Amino acid sequence: MERNTQQRLTPQENVAIIAPLLLAEVQEQKTARKVVWLQLLAMAITFVAAWGWGSSPQKAIAIVSGGGVSILNSTLLAWRMSRTKQHPAYDAHQQLRLMYFYAVERFSAVVVSLGLALAMNKDLPLMVISGFVLGQAVLMLARLLLRIRTESGL
Repeated sequence: MERNTQQRLTPQENVAIIAPLLLAEVQEQKTARKVVWLQLLAMAITFVAAWGWGSSPQKAIAIVSGGGVSILNSTLLAWRMSRTKQHPAYDAHQQLRLMYFYAVERFSAVVVSLGLALAMNKDLPLMVISGFVLGQAVLMLARLLLRIRTESGL
């Protein structure tokens, strides 16, 4: 019995563990929103650059429609992260089911919207895919750079 009581955390130790977790959750939500804004900015710059360098408006729209699919993916991720507070983490199985459901939801949304973007821009599939890849690259780089910036305290 004595050994079991020694392994339990005191209320102060519980609070010391929970506070950083809550702070990390809030920070992750802020990062997700910043990533969406950075993707929007990158797509706006790409649209202006593609149209400004003598490309046709259809090509610029095709690139942005592909990037919009990536932005939709990031927006769904940020939205679901903001809704995590509605489902307390008391039941690990419920949290795991929700995580799988959200992943399938995002995957399905990307597949359907990418299919629609490709169908609307039949003549320019390379431009749509390029826009999508650019949006995903911005997603990965922004998350990486924001994490480095957060961890270094800048």
